[in-house]
Amino acid sequence: MTHAIKVAVTRRLPAQVEKRLSALFDTALHDADAPLSHDGLVACGRGADVLAATLGDKLDAAFFDAVGDRLKLVANFGAGVDHIDVAAANKKGVIVTNTPSVLAEDAADMAMALILAVPRRLVEGVTALQDGKFEGWSPTWMLGRRVRGKKLGIIGLGRVGEAIARRARAFGLSIHYHNRKPINPHIEDELEATYWESLDQMLAHVDIVSVNCPHTPATFHLLSRRRLELMQPHAYLVNISRGEIVDEAALAEMIGAGRLAGAALDVYERGGPNDKLLGLPNVVLLPHMASSTVESRMEMGERVIINIKMFADGHKPPDRVILGLDPDS
Repeated sequence: MTHAIKVAVTRRLPAQVEKRLSALFDTALHDADAPLSHDGLVACGRGADVLAATLGDKLDAAFFDAVGDRLKLVANFGAGVDHIDVAAANKKGVIVTNTPSVLAEDAADMAMALILAVPRRLVEGVTALQDGKFEGWSPTWMLGRRVRGKKLGIIGLGRVGEAIARRARAFGLSIHYHNRKPINPHIEDELEATYWESLDQMLAHVDIVSVNCPHTPATFHLLSRRRLELMQPHAYLVNISRGEIVDEAALAEMIGAGRLAGAALDVYERGGPNDKLLGLPNVVLLPHMASSTVESRMEMGERVIINIKMFADGHKPPDRVILGLDPDS
């Protein structure tokens, strides 16, 4: 029965995932490893029962209007679904699934690496060596800031945020967090975490801010210029979630003016970082690689396959995205 299901894949996936998809379903693979245009996505999805989509695929209301009536499932290869108009999909009778809980540990590893890297100036040290500027140890050269004893403020204590908190506690940071509501009291006690109903008050209190909430209309520029100005001048910002949550231009200006100590970003508002960030020595910039491990990509593929298989067998896919819920909470 599953072979009767037509699956269209929008871009290259790991070879083992593609092999499994092809073995289980009537699968049309895509050779290119770049996002498709709107017309390309429509052509890819038209005539398919399932579209295996990825982060770079903008599936808006216009896509669902144009793709026809056969498409019934968008199996997203990733946890975030802000590139998909889930309401428009549901209106057309299309189910949207994602791959939650797969990325939390790898993303938390990267966030913790960045929490360490910026205060301790690791990238600056590597650059100094590569540029031939290291002339021997000095009592006053390349001084960073101690991490132990600092206050970490986590915006969005879901799966990823909790995994970061557990790592951070091992490094001696105290945990503070802002959510729409407090987490389970048992977990809060275990993490010795302090809940802040007011994001403004938390930002003014902590030394390091980790952004881990999803991008929604309500969280666009959640860290606006006004809120960034509430942070202490010695504070650092780490963002592995979504670039749109931070006013990137304001962040660059404030770091350049010495009003923030530094930042580490793995995500950006417009694909790549703001030009003003590129020349700042106390900024670590990564190419959206927080979840980039072989293990996570294979697990993501397996979740996609499970969702398609359950759909093909007439059952509810386990990872259906429900409007109003954090896709990776």
